[in-house]
Amino acid sequence: MEFFEKLAEQARECGAYKAKVIDTNMISFDEGLRKACEANYCGNYGRNYACPPHVGEPKELIAKARSYAWGLVFQTVTQIEDSYDIEGMMEASKNHTKTADKIEKIVSRHYDHYLQLTAGECNRCKVCAQVTGEPCRMPEKAISSLEAYCMNCSQVAAISDMLYVNGQNTVTYFGMFLLPRESEIDG
Repeated sequence: MEFFEKLAEQARECGAYKAKVIDTNMISFDEGLRKACEANYCGNYGRNYACPPHVGEPKELIAKARSYAWGLVFQTVTQIEDSYDIEGMMEASKNHTKTADKIEKIVSRHYDHYLQLTAGECNRCKVCAQVTGEPCRMPEKAISSLEAYCMNCSQVAAISDMLYVNGQNTVTYFGMFLLPRESEIDG
């Protein structure tokens, strides 16, 4: 467990507000979360290869997530002007992605195989190739959301000793690196 504490500490050094490694058996999955995706609240349903319905069926994704033993959960918290500050939220999302990229460099030093999940849609490309009817330009780098994998972020926050909402005029984003059962830790 000392290794996991160090890994979480390194995630915080990369810009995460909080980070913790959890046992994936603690995560409860809910296929019903896909209904929010189907309602297209975010505008990406069917418009992003890493989002539903293109990312895969709920049962398949839940099984994939459960094949990992550990989850490095991290959050970024950003102050914004108010709850209508869309530009501030978009900037916070970009900073969350930058933090995740830094954390991935650390994770990849210790693990050959892991699954990265993020907040919201994959934003590796300015415009997803799905919109233009082309194949995914970076399938090896595409990142799905925790929700696409049927994870409830508020529940993940709670089991990770994190707040889902971090106060007025803030935006909080979550990410996770699912880590394998077998030990690939090189120290």
